[in-house]
Amino acid sequence: MGSLFVKPKPEVHQQKKTTQPKPNCSSTSEEDEVVQKKQSLKEKFMRNKKKKAAIQVQAWWRGTLVRRSLLHAALKAWVIQCWWRLMLQKMLEKKRRKALIDFSNRERAVVTLQSLVRMWRIHWRYCQVLSAIYTIQGHWKHHNCQSCSLLRGHCVITTTHLQFHIEIIDH
Repeated sequence: MGSLFVKPKPEVHQQKKTTQPKPNCSSTSEEDEVVQKKQSLKEKFMRNKKKKAAIQVQAWWRGTLVRRSLLHAALKAWVIQCWWRLMLQKMLEKKRRKALIDFSNRERAVVTLQSLVRMWRIHWRYCQVLSAIYTIQGHWKHHNCQSCSLLRGHCVITTTHLQFHIEIIDH
């Protein structure tokens, strides 16, 4: 961009042509000098005033450009921050979801393992009870044939063991 600075005009000292002849009096030449000095001071004042006004306009324009560029930079930073927050949120959601899936997989594996252990223990107890029943039935059939006694019994199954109570009642 070009500079908006206004260059002052070079001072050219020209004497104004007067149509009146110059009198030889020193008072008129002094008055002319005073008028000329006043006029040059006035011109200098006006030049300074214009220069200050131009500097103010230039400062305002530079400030406007700086504010505009800062606004664009702030908007770009805001867009980047929004994008980054969104990415963080997505990463945290992905991490949370992965942790939840891992937890549910572990939980499912533990439940399956517990179920298999329980099934194995129950199957083992069932086999024990079945063996005991076969033994009792074999003895009962053999005993029933040999005597006319009655058997009374009951079975208690707990989590750790199996208990049978059998009583032989004679008539």
